Amino acid sequence: MVNGARGTLGRILGSTMALALLGVSPALVEGQADRSALVTSLDSAAHAWVGQPGVAGISVAVVQGGDTLLMGGYGFVDLEWEVATPRDGSATYETGSITKQFTSAAIMQLVEQGLIDLDADFTEYLDFDTQGRSVPVRRLLDHTSGIRSYTEMSALGELAPFKLPRDTLVRLVEDVPFDFEPGTAMIYNNSAYYFLGLIIEKISGQSYEDYLAEYIFGPVGMADSYYCSESAIRGQRAHGYDAGPDGLQRKGYLDHTWPFAAGSVCSSVGDMIAWNQALHGGRIVSRDSYRAMTRPAPLVDGTPTRYAMGLGVDAPGGRRIIAHGGGINGFVSDGRYYPDEELTIVVLQNSTGASVGMLGGALADLVLGPLAEPESLTYSGDLEEFAGTYSGPARGNPMTVVVSVEDGSLTLQPSQGPAMHPGYRGDLTWSQGALKLTFVRESGVINALRVDQGGGHYVLSRTGG
Repeated sequence: MVNGARGTLGRILGSTMALALLGVSPALVEGQADRSALVTSLDSAAHAWVGQPGVAGISVAVVQGGDTLLMGGYGFVDLEWEVATPRDGSATYETGSITKQFTSAAIMQLVEQGLIDLDADFTEYLDFDTQGRSVPVRRLLDHTSGIRSYTEMSALGELAPFKLPRDTLVRLVEDVPFDFEPGTAMIYNNSAYYFLGLIIEKISGQSYEDYLAEYIFGPVGMADSYYCSESAIRGQRAHGYDAGPDGLQRKGYLDHTWPFAAGSVCSSVGDMIAWNQALHGGRIVSRDSYRAMTRPAPLVDGTPTRYAMGLGVDAPGGRRIIAHGGGINGFVSDGRYYPDEELTIVVLQNSTGASVGMLGGALADLVLGPLAEPESLTYSGDLEEFAGTYSGPARGNPMTVVVSVEDGSLTLQPSQGPAMHPGYRGDLTWSQGALKLTFVRESGVINALRVDQGGGHYVLSRTGG
């Protein structure tokens, strides 16, 4: 419902495959210097994207430095009336978990005013039973609190159509056991950002909606951005569609009481470009706050992560990227910024039938050139020591991974999804695409597997083998 970082930094398909799917030859874009040819390629890729099943319409913006390479709309904002997506990129969409960076920025503004302490237990600002644990505010921001995410609870389906007091959700989450001890792992957590929204309201004395309007949307000039509503009439608003067994259908109903500070911002690609330029240009928060928002903190044992505060941060192939995606009933989104190349890409889509993260990555490859796949190394030890079953908490349901050795390499079969054949990268780490898999050896024995998805860092204990 409020999906967010799954695949945010992920190159789910390699860049060559993504470009081929869009009908663009990678050979044509390597070293591409001619601006007009580049613009044509970007436009062609966007057109090809809306030509596939499961896509109603998209708005796309590609801006490098001060040069707008692409700002346009494709497909339809309304399928029933066949209303074309505005070509100027002015259509507004529900952005889902892209909302989290706005919530994070609002929290950091209040930190700068001395009204919130990131190291204070969040229960100083919100009534919540932490079951005897200490949970600093910063652990809400980077998904390491261990609190159960409400979007993974069946009760949300019952609440979704209704307007109820927001502490209804707080009390529901409060009664559920923690998924892990704070700071020891990372599971993408919409409860945490819901709580952060309540903290913003309490400390500022304003509604979350009014705070964003006054301190973020207004100063940045984001005239097409607002708190989403399931009932208000808005000009230029795209209608959302979900993927169904027989194709696209009208999106399922969701009252915006519940996505709240985790996923209720509506915006346009033009406004999102303005936001990115303001945030990364130092006009929203201080330098120290920006550093905190874009520099992932390690887990308590020193293990690095790839998620900071409302933003995923990575450097695949040495190419730095700060990014986040979103998914909510009827809509998916992808926003990415490459700081070294000053490249910002935003894709907003009003259907859930295809992941726009792949399109965002393909557009980046058109501008910057595809990244080379990392070289696989040869493990010199005995691979059989890794064979076995590993289990532990993960997003949605507990994860189990069975590791085996086939033809001299590791094969990993997760409890959900296809088998993986990762390449060895050194030490005890293997990877496949954006997924990093690191085994843990203690006292000479492999006893755990760390599954780093960028938007999640799961610690699976060895349970067999």
